[in-house]
Amino acid sequence: MIAGGGFAYASYRNSLKEARSDQNLPDKSDITFNGEKAEDLNDVNILFIGSDSRGDDQGRSDSLMIAHYDSKSKQPKLVSLMRDMYVDIPGHDKDKINAAYSYGGPELLRKTISENFGIGIEYFVIVDFDSFPKIIDTLLPDGVQIDAEKDMSEYIEASIKKGPQKMDGETLLQYARFRHDAESDFGRVRRQQQVLNAVAEQGVKVTNITKLPSVLGKVEGYTVTNLPSSLLLSAGTDFVLGKTKPIETLTLPIEGSWENGYYEHAGSVLEIDTAKNKTELNKFLED
Repeated sequence: MIAGGGFAYASYRNSLKEARSDQNLPDKSDITFNGEKAEDLNDVNILFIGSDSRGDDQGRSDSLMIAHYDSKSKQPKLVSLMRDMYVDIPGHDKDKINAAYSYGGPELLRKTISENFGIGIEYFVIVDFDSFPKIIDTLLPDGVQIDAEKDMSEYIEASIKKGPQKMDGETLLQYARFRHDAESDFGRVRRQQQVLNAVAEQGVKVTNITKLPSVLGKVEGYTVTNLPSSLLLSAGTDFVLGKTKPIETLTLPIEGSWENGYYEHAGSVLEIDTAKNKTELNKFLED
């Protein structure tokens, strides 16, 4: 048993080291994040940040999600936050929510979510556009089966046709980022949820307990995160062993709680009913 545990740990560490040498994300030690535990100790809230940073420019967060996991009921949930929501950013008045990442990194983004929606977030994960395809190709080297909603070719590097198909990591990234249609970010967020559901469902099918430490080490290495390895392994084991329930999803702002707006300093924004969205989010996570 001890020998098996040692082999698993070595496999995890080797994969982690290999992946970290293959990415250009900031070092975790350079990031401030004063995480808050959820009120229910069985719950874990993780802030997922898809960064569009280039070089030394931190940039704005291109994608924002809160992953929620109830370790008792084994219920995973995923909340997508529309990046154009016009909210109060501590120390910066009102602006688009994704501007918080540019102003103050993950910590200011955490504070912004806490102030506007009353959610405590303990951990963060940052993934950039260079790392995402590598994560996908690590989890699912034979590709991800996706039923593409429409033909996509303009404004993206890939050429995607409507219908069922397998996508590699780079093509999947282009599909998830596409927003050059009438739905704009609303369609893009829906496709991001479709992609993550597919990756979670199909990744579990091709990963077994023996391979799990190596896969998790590789995935963790392609991100910047303060997630403890023990939590990552525990939740990953639940998924691989089929203990978890299907992922439930929510998108903020909810329907009927927003309207389009414009401000010179922010551009086009979504004016939201903050109280209504706060209530809906907390209800979703508590149910």
